[in-house]
Amino acid sequence: MPSVGQRADLRVTGEVLRRRPLRRGSLNAMAQYTKHPVKAPPTAPERESTGHLLLRAYIILVLIVTFAHSAVYNLLGAIGAGIVLVVFLLATLAIGIPMIATNRPQAFPWRRLPWTATAYALLALLSLAWSQWRVPTAITWVLLATVTVNALFIAHVLTWHEIVRALSSAFKWILGLSLALELWVSLVLHAPLLPNFVTLPDGEIDPQWYWVRDNLFDGGRIQGIVGNANLLAIISVFALITFGILYSARARWRTTLAMWMLLAAYFLFRAASATAFACAAAAAVVLIVALLMRRAQTPAARTRLYVVFIGGSVLAGAAAWLLQKPLLALLGRESDLTGRSDRIWTKVLERVAEHPIAGNGFSSPWVPSDPAFDHWITDHGITVFHAHNMWLDVLMQLGAVGLVLVAIAYLSLLWRSWFFAVDRPRWDLTADRTYSPLTLLPSLFTVVLLVQGLTESTPIMLWGWMLLILLSFKIKATPIVGVGERVIERGERRRRVP
Repeated sequence: MPSVGQRADLRVTGEVLRRRPLRRGSLNAMAQYTKHPVKAPPTAPERESTGHLLLRAYIILVLIVTFAHSAVYNLLGAIGAGIVLVVFLLATLAIGIPMIATNRPQAFPWRRLPWTATAYALLALLSLAWSQWRVPTAITWVLLATVTVNALFIAHVLTWHEIVRALSSAFKWILGLSLALELWVSLVLHAPLLPNFVTLPDGEIDPQWYWVRDNLFDGGRIQGIVGNANLLAIISVFALITFGILYSARARWRTTLAMWMLLAAYFLFRAASATAFACAAAAAVVLIVALLMRRAQTPAARTRLYVVFIGGSVLAGAAAWLLQKPLLALLGRESDLTGRSDRIWTKVLERVAEHPIAGNGFSSPWVPSDPAFDHWITDHGITVFHAHNMWLDVLMQLGAVGLVLVAIAYLSLLWRSWFFAVDRPRWDLTADRTYSPLTLLPSLFTVVLLVQGLTESTPIMLWGWMLLILLSFKIKATPIVGVGERVIERGERRRRVP
């Protein structure tokens, strides 16, 4: 403490300083140079490392190859496509094992694994013991294991923000390459394109064999780089959901995102898939209900919404069943769902009756070259490679045991993803935090997969299985966006929420 005399001297000095006129530039000098700054000097934000950028690029490539696997098949053939997946499996293991061993970016949450889906994969491997087609079981199980490992790896090393951005990038590449290939076929080749760029033979050929049918300017269904109109349409639905969520999250380049959404909507319309239209409608209904749930202020209000939603769904399902023939005719489809109920499902049920408990053996997809499937069920002279209904497919392959496991896996994902979307983020006493648009993506994707599974078997193989594992594991490991994970977006490292 200064003495009385020292305080008097300080008052006199302060009075002199107040009366003394300031020279020009002295204020700026005082503001710029001081021995006691009020805050730390500004520094550049921490950027993503080159290694992490390369990791994200690799994961985007994995997603492209998985979602557009049919394009790889049409380009390299069955053996080449299988080799590509195995190479990605080895690369993922080479990258992921050291990261898990060193707890990077964090300790691997073993207890949060999707155990029901994992049990299904193990049951598929065990079915080698009683499989009626052991070679297809071994081959397709390797594909299942590859997709499972990649999905777990992506969920572990990327945050929620990065996963959505990686999906967005993958869909952009698929849609962009689809447009480029369609334009090249129509403007340069002026003829349909066969897989592996094989020269068109003389005479008539069934359009089902074409990779691209040259329908871009004649009004027919387009297939894009994936070579299948139904597959292009469902990818367009996923792309619309992803782009829309990023747009709502106010991501950068929103105008560009809007243009990608228009392209995805155009492909959805031109692919003209009744299943994709139904998936899009179901996703739209779930989105509306989820937004209404977010606005509900009391539990009673949510209960009323649940009653209305569930009751309306039951009525809509009953009406769709009773009016299926006129509805399918309106969409230009046959009443037997393009031969599914008569030619495919009947024969699948015959094999289900042979081994109803443990099934006939895993094979997703079916291997057309194997005697058990070769010309067993054909469509336009081509051997069908799945049951066009994931529940019947599982029942035929792994019986009632496998069916129960898949049902639990999907219902648990639906349950978790729904509350992930409608509940406020909360980890302490604060109960009024804002919702994140990103939390809507898992529930919308899950609904699309479940609706698609009624007429397709894709949800239990390749990218359908990848989404099941990826979303299930990520929701269990990180149930709140940005909490407990390193959040990087737009090249900046944001503050980690404790």
